[in-house]
Amino acid sequence: MNVQQRLEETGLPDRIREDVVDAVEGRDVTEEQLEQVVEAVTERYEETRIDPLEPVGTVSAQSIGEPGTQMTMNTFHYAGVAEIDVTQGLPRLIELVDARKEPDTPMMTVHLEDEYATDRDEARDVVWKIEATKILSVGDISIDVAGMEVRVDLDSEMLDERNLSVADIAEKIDDELGIEVTEGESSVSFGPSNPSYRELLQLVEELREIVFKGIEGIDRVVIRKEENDEYVLYTEGSEFKKVLRIDGVDSTRTRTNNLHETHKALGIEAARNAIVDEMISTLEEQGLDVDIRHVMLVADAMTTTGEIQSIGRHGISGSKGSVLSRAAFEVTVNHLLDAAVHGEDDDLEGVVENVIVGQPISMGTGDVDLVVGKPE
Repeated sequence: MNVQQRLEETGLPDRIREDVVDAVEGRDVTEEQLEQVVEAVTERYEETRIDPLEPVGTVSAQSIGEPGTQMTMNTFHYAGVAEIDVTQGLPRLIELVDARKEPDTPMMTVHLEDEYATDRDEARDVVWKIEATKILSVGDISIDVAGMEVRVDLDSEMLDERNLSVADIAEKIDDELGIEVTEGESSVSFGPSNPSYRELLQLVEELREIVFKGIEGIDRVVIRKEENDEYVLYTEGSEFKKVLRIDGVDSTRTRTNNLHETHKALGIEAARNAIVDEMISTLEEQGLDVDIRHVMLVADAMTTTGEIQSIGRHGISGSKGSVLSRAAFEVTVNHLLDAAVHGEDDDLEGVVENVIVGQPISMGTGDVDLVVGKPE
């Protein structure tokens, strides 16, 4: 009997059978050893199955919430890159379950492909396509109040490094501010159309915000050589969809800590996987071991509608059909008043509402009705 036939007799899921086949294929395994492997895998699988009517939601909430009390409130350096701080610990876990539109510290981990991943100069070219280059990165601003003029002395080395020229700078200022720009050998100058100190200062403020190259919103990119001799980029700021279009970026491995950007770029399944990955890495970074199935259940609940829902008053908990369940979570009086005004009924089907009224919950033995039939 071959391995595949023996495994089919066990009734194990396809994924587990494939893993066993991969593990024993190509090895000199006797029938007795194969039987031991199959029995051990089957026993382990049966041990880890959930019993029927198990209150998995409550167990998952407790399994994540209790370790959450041991988490710190700090912000940690990310992945050993000392220059970039990313929210971790309990604040990050709260961000995830709240499904925040924008993380406190948005960032991306950008993997590169082909020669971009192994050649530092090629990787550096990708950096300048991503990092927003503003005027203070390539020059110094000076203001001549008497002559009503703004002058920018440009650093030729920085221009060359970022593949920019004086003409590029002048053209961009002209386009953005709509004013005539005078080019020098290594400088540009301009002034307000009407002599006005206020307008002069306004031009300087607007000049500081112009992005001459790169992606607006990504303030800094750090390049780091990883253990596998591959260059990886870490960004402050996130523009996921735009970065994926850049030549040299490996779109299959690049990721962002912004769940909603992942959803918009790659779909709800990718967002669900991102929730799982972010939660698990946040917990593991704190030394907490939580079974991934608890986190997967939370991620499924957050994404089951096709959109990312928060676990809060505006999301899953706030949209439950049970009046008492909603009232038990937050803003109790408002929920009860609204329910009374609209004449809502509560069928007492969930855990929370039955606990409130003192009835057995509809889980485990509480979900089983026994009926004694009359003898004939």
